[in-house]
Amino acid sequence: MAQYLVQFSYTSDAWAALGRKPADRSKPLAALASKLGAKLISLHYTMGDWDGVAIIEARHDKTALAVVMAALAPGHVRATKTTRMYTVKETMAALKKAGGAGYTAPRG
Repeated sequence: MAQYLVQFSYTSDAWAALGRKPADRSKPLAALASKLGAKLISLHYTMGDWDGVAIIEARHDKTALAVVMAALAPGHVRATKTTRMYTVKETMAALKKAGGAGYTAPRG
């Protein structure tokens, strides 16, 4: 199964609600992922440009996209960025395939 790195930022209202009533958001996110045929690997909060990251595992891009779309639906997330991650084995296979392509750069 493929893994996806989902970076997210909450709205200020979401942070205010969590401040009033702290909650472990990994449980509902794991349940959502499972319901849609995916798996939450981990959820972390971060400092910097994004409020947190989740790693989701899914068989297809469409499933990962469905998890992100469903998580956005309530309106408590203001931004996301999803990145498909590749294993070293997958990357090595792609490098071997690309290496034999013979593509050349334009020359002036």
